[in-house]
Amino acid sequence: MIAELKKTIEHKMQKSVEVLKHDLIKIRTGRAHTGLLDHIQVEYYGNMVPINQVANVTLIDARTIGVQPWEKPMVAKVEKAIRDSDIGVNPANVGEIIRIPMPPLTEERRRELTKIVRHEGEAAKVAVRNLRRDANQHLKDGVKDKTISEDEERRAEESIQKLTDHYVAEIDKLLAQKEQELMQI
Repeated sequence: MIAELKKTIEHKMQKSVEVLKHDLIKIRTGRAHTGLLDHIQVEYYGNMVPINQVANVTLIDARTIGVQPWEKPMVAKVEKAIRDSDIGVNPANVGEIIRIPMPPLTEERRRELTKIVRHEGEAAKVAVRNLRRDANQHLKDGVKDKTISEDEERRAEESIQKLTDHYVAEIDKLLAQKEQELMQI
């Protein structure tokens, strides 16, 4: 029972870190990368689909993303979807290719993004700590029901605390990397 609980908790904590990584990718750093467009949806024959299912998304250079829709009529729709998105860029239609230049970030905007990154990190830490709390409560219930001993509970709590510390440290490392990326000029 305890081994299964630890395995489940570790899996959920890993999932929390993965979600944080995915959320941090969306925060742009001034450098171009194709992951910025992953969450943008485009209308395609009445259905909303991710942009990478209707177009080829590539890097033209360090500060420019190129989007080449597979069908000519999709160029305008893709351009509108990018313009209306929340990433704050202004795409330029160059025939069949849409160029998306990444404007350099101002110092003020860098600081705002750093605050957003810290907020995302804190939310991930809270999720990990909530998982620890739930696991500890499950252990206490096991002692109450006499399915595990108090010694087993104490050892399990210690190992769950080590897991928590490990994943919180991993989150801190991700945040430090992203903040360093943001503050680079």
